Amino acid sequence: MADWLPRLRTAVPGPRSRQLARRLARCESPNVTHYSAHWPIFWRRARGVNVWDVDGNRYLDLTAAFGVSALGHAHPRVMAAAARQMNQLVHGMGDVHPHERRLELAEELIALTYRRWGLPARVVLASSGAEAVEIAIKTAVLATGRPRILAFHGAYHGLTYGALDATHRRYFRWPFAAQLGHFVDHVPFGKPPGKLPHPLRRYGAVLVEPIQGRAGIRVPPAEFLPAWRTFCDRHGLVLIADEIFTGFGRTGRWFACEHSGVVPDVLCVGKALAGGFPLAACVGRDEVMRAWPKNPGEAIHTSTFMGHPVGCAAGVAALREMQRLNLPVRAAALGALAQRCLPDLEGKGLMLGLTVRGADRLCQQLLQRGILVLPEGDQNNRLAITPPLTISARQLEWALRQIAAVL
Repeated sequence: MADWLPRLRTAVPGPRSRQLARRLARCESPNVTHYSAHWPIFWRRARGVNVWDVDGNRYLDLTAAFGVSALGHAHPRVMAAAARQMNQLVHGMGDVHPHERRLELAEELIALTYRRWGLPARVVLASSGAEAVEIAIKTAVLATGRPRILAFHGAYHGLTYGALDATHRRYFRWPFAAQLGHFVDHVPFGKPPGKLPHPLRRYGAVLVEPIQGRAGIRVPPAEFLPAWRTFCDRHGLVLIADEIFTGFGRTGRWFACEHSGVVPDVLCVGKALAGGFPLAACVGRDEVMRAWPKNPGEAIHTSTFMGHPVGCAAGVAALREMQRLNLPVRAAALGALAQRCLPDLEGKGLMLGLTVRGADRLCQQLLQRGILVLPEGDQNNRLAITPPLTISARQLEWALRQIAAVL
């Protein structure tokens, strides 16, 4: 048997996973983890495209852990950089005393984004994608002085309160609706600008995922993003691209906005940025980011763990390794292969979705075959295929044959 194929030693989930699930259910908020007879497994370790659970079962990961492990789990060069940093400096002081890795990461991010597009830029680091979105929203109001933002039906931008106001799905919003700021209006995804709910003069930004992830891997028409770029230019709005999921080669380009030749004013990145460490960033055109006032001794946006040294070291190593391996080219080629194997797959690169009935049940069935996949879409009617971008053609073809067999 190939050393990457699933190998199930026990039933799934195994006895150890079930025992730990019972313990966790007694001490964790009931809303955090979903439990059923077939879910969850407890992870013990992961490497490359494989995950091992506490019962010794080995799985093939088609999720890249929410798209985070674009380089594969525990990439050795990223882990080595993190280990070196842990022996030098584990924690910094956010906005007070910087460290070298923070500078290196900011320069690497600018080089891969706006400098490549011929523009000067600046960075604010964050600990999560939702925080990066919050920073982008603050940037827009500082740059324009206008309070309202346009987002899209199906949007998912995170669950902190500012990002939650921009997230569209009612399931996430309704328990907290009374506390939301309601400064975001949602318009149809994939459609050009039309009639707005409020006067145009009140809007300062358009927040968009170039390809929607949680909504079910939804790819808009080619003219969608350019139309909104023109709209923002004409009316003085800031165009914010949420590329937290789509960034760093996932869709076959470094960033999904490049498929339509659009350069956003502000770019939110995260997930794959640091190879598994909690790190994100808001990168923006210099002209827009200069709307932030100079720090007089107290920053108006910061956090205790901002620019965490270990995360920054991992991020620098991850970005350099992504470029060395030319991950966008790999993702484009493997995505084309996947769509030949399963013609009903939709998406770009290795951000692919398949419309199925009962995607959550299908995910449980595939777990019994040793394959990790997740459902997406408001109705959980899309099977998402977002493996590490380092997956081989042989591994991908094998997994797709298993999916076809279950279907």
